[in-house]
Amino acid sequence: MEKQPSSRYCFLCGRQNPVGLKITWYTDRANGQVRATVTVPEHFNGYPGVVHGGIVAAILDETAGRAVLLGGDVDDSLMVTMKLEVKYRRPTPTGVPLEAVGWLIRRDERRALAAAELRLPDGTVCAEAEVLLARPREEFMRSWEPERPYWRVYED
Repeated sequence: MEKQPSSRYCFLCGRQNPVGLKITWYTDRANGQVRATVTVPEHFNGYPGVVHGGIVAAILDETAGRAVLLGGDVDDSLMVTMKLEVKYRRPTPTGVPLEAVGWLIRRDERRALAAAELRLPDGTVCAEAEVLLARPREEFMRSWEPERPYWRVYED
């Protein structure tokens, strides 16, 4: 599997975010998926021992959004979320290695529909999402230019 780029301060992948999760996603071309493993610490709980639903939604959103990078053109494939629909299947535990898996349902030049699941070590799905994404406006992309040098694959 091929490691995907990360940024500096993103809450989910940012390598320099002191309160972030520092998740690393990988492209699994053979299965047409993106994958990541994350252990959410207790301080991101909603109830004791249970990951806050907003954190679950953020992980699913990012995982589905990264599925647009499966085409290989990392710089021109970036899209933003227009709609996020999450289904919480069971409580997601803190302190347990979880697998996030995402894939594309369909994509064209301007929009994409992607899906993601958050799974327990035994494969049980805790939560799933469907995400509608769109290519951002040019002014948004220009505002992101100063961060472009930090959007890269980081060594472990």
